[in-house]
Amino acid sequence: MATSRRSFIKKTAAGSAGLMIGGLSMSAQSYNKIIGANDRINVAIAGLGRRVGAMYTPIAVKKNNVELVYLCDVMEKQRANAATKVASMLDYKPKLENDIRKVLEDKNVDAFFNITPDHWHAPGSIMALKEGKHVYVEKPCSHNMAENALLVAAQKKYDRVVQMGNQQRSAAHTIEIIQKIHDGIIGTPYKAVAFYNNRRGEVPLQKKASIPQGLDWELFQGPAVRRDYTSETWNYNWHWYGWNYGTAELGNNATHELDVARWALGVDFPNYVEVDGSKTTFVNDGWEMYDTMNAKFEFDDNKSIVWDGKSRNGYSTYGAGRGTIIYGSEGTVFVDRGVYRLYDRKGELVETVENASKEGGLALGGGGGISTLHVENFFNAIRGKSSLMAPIDDAAISMALVHYGNVAYRIDKNFKVDSKTGKMLDKDAMKLWSREYAEGWEPSL
Repeated sequence: MATSRRSFIKKTAAGSAGLMIGGLSMSAQSYNKIIGANDRINVAIAGLGRRVGAMYTPIAVKKNNVELVYLCDVMEKQRANAATKVASMLDYKPKLENDIRKVLEDKNVDAFFNITPDHWHAPGSIMALKEGKHVYVEKPCSHNMAENALLVAAQKKYDRVVQMGNQQRSAAHTIEIIQKIHDGIIGTPYKAVAFYNNRRGEVPLQKKASIPQGLDWELFQGPAVRRDYTSETWNYNWHWYGWNYGTAELGNNATHELDVARWALGVDFPNYVEVDGSKTTFVNDGWEMYDTMNAKFEFDDNKSIVWDGKSRNGYSTYGAGRGTIIYGSEGTVFVDRGVYRLYDRKGELVETVENASKEGGLALGGGGGISTLHVENFFNAIRGKSSLMAPIDDAAISMALVHYGNVAYRIDKNFKVDSKTGKMLDKDAMKLWSREYAEGWEPSL
């Protein structure tokens, strides 16, 4: 029975693959051809840290007809914490597992939630696709441009549904204002300012330490180059401890706002990248990347996106902690996860629309109604009932802006981009197109 059910779900997704264009709906005729579209979807989650809480509600809601088969994490206490949390939400017990490979080998798993650290996102998702799973991969969907391209190619090759966790794509108020922008409500949109400011504190200097009890350090590293364990690394600070695991604040948070900016302007790859980034706060602490960045991405037709990121300075430059401002020839729009405001060319407020589905903004992990909608969109796309709001081939283009910004910072040089292919037109930049992997862990199709 499990085999026939799984076969059905695979065929349903394959049959609807041509419809996976964010925002387009399926015709009634196409939907009526899908028999048993409400069949149960068995899911597994890997990565049980701060972000996983946003996945529990859409999985637990009965109408979604989903069963959580596995909770997977390389840290024992994360598995225990997750098991305790879902016990109050589910009337059954998912299996606990530390090895992602064992989870993906299970033929009973239909869909895989990849909420691991950044260096695992593309390799783990490609592994899942090879095993026939549909994939929901948290942002950033890749650690570098080579992985970005490889993940898109894997989705096409294995013909499965792949959604990136840029959940604002499923926010009703954002969908509404983006459509209005595309319909001309602010004339021709020509510039977007994406921003983020936070008050992150001092980060400890890394010190060689014993591997914490219950941590599978070998599996945490996975595709990354092997190194000795240093204190605090397995937890959130891997974001800032070099490029082996993280993608800095661009990958951690700018992914969201840059995606909204690109969506609003209707642009794809830029043709020029200009970056000014530096470490400005707690200059002697363990933070190894920029904590402040201004970046500019120039596109065809004189359009541009500006990123203003301040990780450790809480000054509210734009009146909010994060968001996107879109300028047009006839007006301006401010949009974040909670609201959009429409202004005319004179700067007068014309309309305010609040989002009914609340979502965490600066809080670690975020979570809320938008995430629920985004996950439910993923389930509905698997069943052929709707199209993905963030299909990986489109999400990967937004992700490219993150990688361009990080590369420009790392080589301390601005560069041109081939706006047709996304290739960086600089030999030093192209040295960072990919990365070094632990032997035997190189992602491939």
